[in-house]
Amino acid sequence: MIEIMKKYKIVRNRVFGAVAVITMALLLMSSSTSAASQSSARSVAMGGAYTSLATGVEAYRNNPANLGFDGNQRSGIEIVGFGANISNNSFSLDDYNNYTGAVLTSNDKEYLLDRVPDDGLDISADIEASAISLSFGSFAFSVSGIGQADVNLNKDIINLIFDGNTFGDTINVTGSYSDAIGYIAAGVSYGLPVYTLGTRQLTVGATAKYIRGLGMEQVVELEGLAATYETGFAGEGHVVARTATGGSGFALDVGAALQLSDDYTVGARIKNMLSTISWTSGTEEHGYLFSFDTMTVDNMDEDYVVSEDYSNDIPSFSTNLPAVMNVGVANTSGKLLWAVDWEQGFRRAAGASKKPRLAAGVEWAGLLRMFPLRAGFATGGSKTTAFSFGTGVHLGGFYVDIATVTGKSLSPSSSKGLNVALSTGINF
Repeated sequence: MIEIMKKYKIVRNRVFGAVAVITMALLLMSSSTSAASQSSARSVAMGGAYTSLATGVEAYRNNPANLGFDGNQRSGIEIVGFGANISNNSFSLDDYNNYTGAVLTSNDKEYLLDRVPDDGLDISADIEASAISLSFGSFAFSVSGIGQADVNLNKDIINLIFDGNTFGDTINVTGSYSDAIGYIAAGVSYGLPVYTLGTRQLTVGATAKYIRGLGMEQVVELEGLAATYETGFAGEGHVVARTATGGSGFALDVGAALQLSDDYTVGARIKNMLSTISWTSGTEEHGYLFSFDTMTVDNMDEDYVVSEDYSNDIPSFSTNLPAVMNVGVANTSGKLLWAVDWEQGFRRAAGASKKPRLAAGVEWAGLLRMFPLRAGFATGGSKTTAFSFGTGVHLGGFYVDIATVTGKSLSPSSSKGLNVALSTGINF
């Protein structure tokens, strides 16, 4: 019996070690999010602190009121803009490298479990791509494809993966959630000055967008628990999700900006202040229910688990894009530019968090203005604390900008996911 128990522990450790490594790999390399534009490499490099710095096409994405400033009324074409942020809130690339192929000891499991916050393991993806965006004077126009996802696993589930069940354990999945959406947005921005006194200027702006929904998935109900007793396992639960494959709607962003002087600007923007998407194609509800009582190793092959799953067509329904507010201040002139932003979502959803996020960034174009250097730092929200870096090549009106994001340190191995951006275009 002792030998059997030893073998069981070894096998269990190997199984849980493999599951843990696979889980971290999925979290790091597949589908936290921020209202800052992912397709602006300059914004990503500066940590997303861009509300008061954005001009031209980038004002469309970050604050349309900036188009109202006399000095920002320029024309340009962004040929391509692309950004991807795929991350989790717990495990870094260092963790993945250290524990790949390892048999996890109790200390290893304790370390990895400590990396998971009390509110669970969050996995998020935010991908944006735009092509042929235009700005001219006080107007800007852009078409973008956007995909966002946010998945949370209750910490009880993570405990189960690493430690398994022991007598008296109760595993509760309530609190986990999943939310994903993909859509195309085509919109126009306009900025208008409403007050001018010397170098001071107050502007307001708006961005109106037509939304073409490509698909969505949302878990609307999720409850379940399982307990381990000496007499066996017992549990019950259910999950209900709704999906759709097509729809349409609109969204409206509003902003305001105040130029304090030639050097400093403050601004605020509410993204998706108004929005709705009516899902009319492929609308379905999917459900799964289960229950079992006093299930043991001896009887688990019998009909002790009662389960039911279904998929039903449902009527058309509507959803909203999450509203997010950004407030920022920036130094907008000279060789060293800087900006600070505060971001606040009003509800949890893919692309938004109710937790505030603070970002700061700098751009230096000292020695060679054609090769600007950028760096940023951001913390809070559903995303992890991270440093960001970027540069570019600016020749006349033509530009190419790139950016990447690490984790809590400057090392790429501290990253808890993948975050890169590229944008290129011509300013006239």
